[in-house]
Amino acid sequence: MKRLLILERFRFLRKHGNALTLCFYVIASAKPRRRFAGFALAALPAAALLAGCSQETDKTAEAPRPVLSVVVQPRAAESFGFAGTIEPRYSAGLSFRLLGRVVARDVDVGDTVAKGATLAALDPTALDLAVQASKAELSNAEAQAANANASEERMRQLLASRNASQAVYDAAHQAQQAASANVERARAALAKSEEQLGYARLFSDFDGVVTAVGAEVGQTVPPGQMVVTVARADTREAVVDIPDWLTGDLTADAPFEVALQSLPSLKTQGKLRELAPQSDDSTRSRRVRLSLLDPPDAFRLGSTVTVTRASAIKPAIELPLSALLEKDGKTQVWIVDEKTASVAPQDIRVTARTGGTFTVADGLAAGTRVVTAGVHSLTPGQKIKLQ
Repeated sequence: MKRLLILERFRFLRKHGNALTLCFYVIASAKPRRRFAGFALAALPAAALLAGCSQETDKTAEAPRPVLSVVVQPRAAESFGFAGTIEPRYSAGLSFRLLGRVVARDVDVGDTVAKGATLAALDPTALDLAVQASKAELSNAEAQAANANASEERMRQLLASRNASQAVYDAAHQAQQAASANVERARAALAKSEEQLGYARLFSDFDGVVTAVGAEVGQTVPPGQMVVTVARADTREAVVDIPDWLTGDLTADAPFEVALQSLPSLKTQGKLRELAPQSDDSTRSRRVRLSLLDPPDAFRLGSTVTVTRASAIKPAIELPLSALLEKDGKTQVWIVDEKTASVAPQDIRVTARTGGTFTVADGLAAGTRVVTAGVHSLTPGQKIKLQ
């Protein structure tokens, strides 16, 4: 009965206890003369159990972590074409400097004008009357000045012969100076009136093409309201909207090819002149202005063109955002060493992020295997298992 009880306890400890407890139980259960032999016999399975536990713990500690990965390959080179228009680089909205009624407009949209050509005119009646009034004021001032000069000369002679006092002469001299000042003021007023009369006609400051009109004959316009817009036709450029993710590698004077949509075989070269500092909120594109290099005459203002990068876009590496690790101001990914089955961080430079991917500009070579998930819990040199 006692032997059965000991056997049951041995089985329980073997199932639920550890090897050391089992060993001591076997020794304590044996008779004194058999304890030494029981200890020797029990030590063997205990040691085996301890060794097995140690090996199992080591295996658990060294178990490689399963990871998802991908071998990076550069995106195939692509050429993108975008529709744009030919616009002038320089244009001016011309307006009158005076309030008045438009009595003539000599040009329409599309007309070619030369420098100094008359574009429009205001009713000059009031301005002509102002000029006539200024001329009359000048004549009056000159007559008063002549009279004052004669009086001053007489008073000087009388003062020299001691027939007039110094005070009388001083008054005549002061009247002469005032009359001279009135003449100068009248001349300035006349010049201003004549200049205002010149403002009644609107002239072009340069050779160009009329691109817009803002007033009609008979309309009363205030100062500063655009009446005619003239654009210089000698300096043309292509204006196009390019998606933001394609502008990351654009630099100053980047080359483009511009083709006329109505005649695709007619092409010219362009260089990047201006890139919008930020993209449009609705279209997520940036306005790009390209200076055209010796464009043919067919590239008229308003023409529709197709703009293409002159050289294909450089192959780029795209990865999912889950592979990106941003830590301590660094941008990294985990690369896999397939020989040692371990991972290591790699610094990279990112040019653009779109949706769920990002584009790598530098730091990765084609054929490198990169971890694409769980990047925040990896450590350098950690053993991994590819899935």
